[in-house]
Amino acid sequence: MTTTPRILIVDDQPAIHEDFRRILSSRNPAQAQALKAAAADFLGQNRPEPAAPPTYRLDFAQQGLDGIGIVREAMNEDQPIQVAFVDVRMPPGLDGLETATRMMNLDPRLQIVLCTAYSD
Repeated sequence: MTTTPRILIVDDQPAIHEDFRRILSSRNPAQAQALKAAAADFLGQNRPEPAAPPTYRLDFAQQGLDGIGIVREAMNEDQPIQVAFVDVRMPPGLDGLETATRMMNLDPRLQIVLCTAYSD
């Protein structure tokens, strides 16, 4: 069974979820055509067609325990999360390090990117 790869974003700020959605979502056809035209202008007309953008499923959680639940459910459905972007600070619940540890205990193959807006 081929499944769509899954990416999980765990962050307590809904605006960050929207940022990830905008960044990771597939381009609309008009944007793709404009990008193709710009590349042709810059690189010349005789360039190979770029590969189609990857498709994947985005999952979102606002707290660590919710993210852990999504990873558990994904494993039970045999549709594991491939990558999780996890905020380090998510008051009032688990912090990102504990969340990441518990997620990796559920699925050791899970790749985790720890994110923070703090320099400390």
